[in-house]
Amino acid sequence: MLEKIPAPTSKEDLRVLVIDNQGLVHDVVASALHAIGIKHVVSAFNAFHAIRLCGEKRFDFVLLAFNVSHDKDGFHLFEELRHLNHINDTTTVIFLSAETSPELVNCIVELQPDDFWVKPLKPSSIESRLNYLLQIRYKLHKMMHCMKVGDYSTAMYYAERQLKDVSLSDYHPRIRRLIGECLLQLRDYETSENYYRELLQTMDHAWVHIGLARSLLRQDELEEAQSMVEDLLLRTDTRFLTYDLLAQYFIEKEQFELAYEQMKEASKLAPRNIERNKRLWDLARLNHDKVGQLSAVQNMAKFAKNSIHDSPELALNVIRSTIDLATSLGAGEGDRYIQRAQNDLEEISQQKGVQIQLGDQIDVIKARMLCLRNQKKSAEEIMNASSVHTTGQSMEDNLDKMKAFHELGMREQCISILEKLKTQIEGDTFSSQVVDEYLKQESIERTEIQFTTKELKNMATVHYKENRLQPAYNNLRQALTISPKDKQIALSLMKVLLQLHSTQPLNDEQLEVVTLAARMLTNEKLSASQADKRDQYIDKLGLEVEAPNDKEALGVLGHPTA
Repeated sequence: MLEKIPAPTSKEDLRVLVIDNQGLVHDVVASALHAIGIKHVVSAFNAFHAIRLCGEKRFDFVLLAFNVSHDKDGFHLFEELRHLNHINDTTTVIFLSAETSPELVNCIVELQPDDFWVKPLKPSSIESRLNYLLQIRYKLHKMMHCMKVGDYSTAMYYAERQLKDVSLSDYHPRIRRLIGECLLQLRDYETSENYYRELLQTMDHAWVHIGLARSLLRQDELEEAQSMVEDLLLRTDTRFLTYDLLAQYFIEKEQFELAYEQMKEASKLAPRNIERNKRLWDLARLNHDKVGQLSAVQNMAKFAKNSIHDSPELALNVIRSTIDLATSLGAGEGDRYIQRAQNDLEEISQQKGVQIQLGDQIDVIKARMLCLRNQKKSAEEIMNASSVHTTGQSMEDNLDKMKAFHELGMREQCISILEKLKTQIEGDTFSSQVVDEYLKQESIERTEIQFTTKELKNMATVHYKENRLQPAYNNLRQALTISPKDKQIALSLMKVLLQLHSTQPLNDEQLEVVTLAARMLTNEKLSASQADKRDQYIDKLGLEVEAPNDKEALGVLGHPTA
């Protein structure tokens, strides 16, 4: 017996909120709403007003302009309203915009509104679209209620009945899409595969192709899935969704470098999503891409301005990533990044209340900068006063403290924080899986390697000049472990091993390390002189460097085809 479902709100009792900074839009929309019998219409001309109104009453329809005001766009306002539960699965959301750029449309489609209206608005079009949306709202009420509460089997029951309703024929594609989502949620991948195959006989919608690709990947039917994905990456309507799909697939398979490539492409197509930039940041760190790490967190800070995500902590994270990058660079370039971090820290420290709220975190950052400037005694004084307790602090706060202890050679404190950090990450979500892997990586590197990339490079240089080749190799091997994409370290390592090879054959470990370095250099873009050195070293060392067969497990898709 099906659970009793509450009745939908009557037209007379529906409440509509129109959020736009143009008075004419409010007049046109309100007039059209009144003409079809909706009387409770409220206007908000800016984001602050809209949030206050939503806090006072629940709205059934929300019409939201993308350019609400100068300080907050519709994307961020939508996120904030959803976060505050002012918008939920029972709210009908309509986006309004005069702009139709691909980047904007991708961002809006990702939010999955019920409709998207392009300005200027025509009263006749408004009335017809609203009447249609009302009809849909009432007829799909039971189905959407079941989706909201996670009763996917019952939702499918209602969906299949509504496919027999001729009056809903224009909406049948969305109902069919919902059935496919239910099958995937129920993990019935074989049935979902057959379902999407059948739909493809008559429909060419992006979601049908994506649904089939997801069903195939879930069953590890890689050969057909790869062929599909290659085609989908060439289509403008499926490219964005495909990158997201592949990123999640590769993460589940623990192929984090390939996942990172997909996430970078998805972020380019829809750059405003804060959560996606957070995922990109996590993957950049895991893949030792310090430049990409800084870029991702800078985008987070940029697009979070005046949104619910905006906070001084985001600015701190930009500074932290700037310092992380500086630790891997030579004196000249590294000093420029340290100075940039110093300027940013002074700016944020001047903000009201920040010193009180984030004083401990700021002190840790100061210690890291002092360490980079070889003022280790002053840095140690700060960190000796810092507790190894992690309770009540964010993962980023604790990670930064761990790095400060490591950079000062305070190994016991560093390891203590790492052990406590592992207990902070739980679950099987995207972020927790990636961050958990990152912490494992940090634990290995920070436990076994007691110096920064910059320090190891300097030590290797000294050893090489003194003809101490084995210590130079050890330093460079550790440096490459921390910074596996550093082309100069890889070339230096090959040079040192060539010198060692001239006196005695390389052992198995050395051969494995130099082959990995050569393979990385083969896949990276090098200057003419770097490429020439690489080829000379490979030839003289007699290495056989084969590019990995990425086609296995869809690796070929780690590189965009469009």
